[in-house]
Amino acid sequence: MLETPMSLGGMVTAPHHLAAHVGRDVLRDGGTAIEAAVATAAALAVVYPHMTGLGGDGFWLIGRGGSEPPRSLHATGRAGRKAVPGLYEENGLNSVPWRGPLAALTVPGTVSGWEAALALSAQWQPPLPLERLLEPAIHYAEAGFPVTRSQARLCTAKRAELVDVPGFSDVFMPEGRPPEEGEIFRQPALARTLRQLARNGLRDFYEGEVAAQLAADLEATGSPVTAEDLATHKAEWLEPLALELPHAGATVWNTRPPTQGLVSLMILGIADRLDLGVESSFRHVHCLVEASKRAFAVRDRHIADRTTVPAPEQFLACEFLDRERRLIDTARAATWGEQTHPGDTIWMGVTDHAGRTVSFIQSLYYEFGSGLVSPQTGITLQNRGASFRLSGNWNILAPGRQPFTTLNPAMAAFRDGRQLTYGTMGGEGQPQTQAAIFTRLARFGLPLQEAVTAPRWLLGKTWGEGSLSLKIESRFDDDVITALREAGHDVEVTGPFEDFMGHAGAILRQPDGVLRGATDPRSDGAVSAI
Repeated sequence: MLETPMSLGGMVTAPHHLAAHVGRDVLRDGGTAIEAAVATAAALAVVYPHMTGLGGDGFWLIGRGGSEPPRSLHATGRAGRKAVPGLYEENGLNSVPWRGPLAALTVPGTVSGWEAALALSAQWQPPLPLERLLEPAIHYAEAGFPVTRSQARLCTAKRAELVDVPGFSDVFMPEGRPPEEGEIFRQPALARTLRQLARNGLRDFYEGEVAAQLAADLEATGSPVTAEDLATHKAEWLEPLALELPHAGATVWNTRPPTQGLVSLMILGIADRLDLGVESSFRHVHCLVEASKRAFAVRDRHIADRTTVPAPEQFLACEFLDRERRLIDTARAATWGEQTHPGDTIWMGVTDHAGRTVSFIQSLYYEFGSGLVSPQTGITLQNRGASFRLSGNWNILAPGRQPFTTLNPAMAAFRDGRQLTYGTMGGEGQPQTQAAIFTRLARFGLPLQEAVTAPRWLLGKTWGEGSLSLKIESRFDDDVITALREAGHDVEVTGPFEDFMGHAGAILRQPDGVLRGATDPRSDGAVSAI
């Protein structure tokens, strides 16, 4: 049995061990879960730069404990005022590119989320200085850190498509080559930016010195995001989506469109109506894959900027989920070939001494985002807006719109008083991995670390992978793999622990206050606790 770390004083789980320890130290200094999350997020922006950064978006669920619904914070940017279909047509393009300045067409939102979340934290207790929260990230940017295996591998794998993007090579290949695993990596421009934010406040990112530098660099490269776009950006507090799961004995929460939080809840809602057999069996995997197909079909018709989509609650109604369950053949695979959404991300979870908890996800979308790096600020810009379409009737590009996003942090409260904070990176795989972890814990009673470590599957694309097959880790029993193929699944057996299956984590708080944490062996992460 795998060990699940436990503590009473507070806990952080993050996909890089240095960042997890940063958050733990904030908790040790008396900080809140929000303050620890901001410090961890800033550190991850430095030490996991291929996955996340200040130039991306972020989504929060913030809980106070008990059965009270969490608060949901959307820190996602809108398309710039100059981001119109004609801009791309003038450049000979019939779609938004995935890399380069024209891929960097939405305002980076995550720093606005840090600002809004810290304002809420200050209502709970006197705040720690912003300088204290950003100091570890500044240190790692200035002094450097050892490059992870995933950064080295992805920089090598994506070199051809990123090497000519403005600013990328100067920052990520300073010696003209991808860095090797264990090599010391420094980001002096990003360190200066973090110091400016620590000194001037986080709003400086949008209206101050940092904003002016970033806007000038974006204009120089041809990005459609302007200083005015930055200045008018704000994070938004929205009501989270909620779903009761009678069979699992829990209420689960997730985020609204433009995220795929609805997808994650739909999968669990359909699965709650199904006999899943035994853990990691054919029936367990098959039923969740088929539930994913039903949820993805809704996603690819309806989830985009929330002003353009119907009310998501209708897809969580009992009548709708009952109908979706009836459309699933528990013995045969449905056809598959829908639009898919790769992406890279980090997820982290934090619970503090008072039982307050954060489920937070922050992303550049693809590995290294657009690849565009602002030379004055050292900020890598996301390519989240590349998911926009230039024509059609879904997720259409227009100034001020938010693009569809794969990001979605999750929380759950069980009837027995347990509280679960969980999530993962992995684009298309995020809702599928959430379902695997939740069902293993709630339906099959696996210890938390076993639920995260157990072999996983992935239907469709994710970052670094282009095929639409059902990818399944080789640790599954051979008879399960055979049964999936015989049922009509296009099965692709992968290695035993694959990056693209997600970098998941979870924290479970028991009614007596004991915290149990898990991190993903597929990541460079850790659980760090006091």
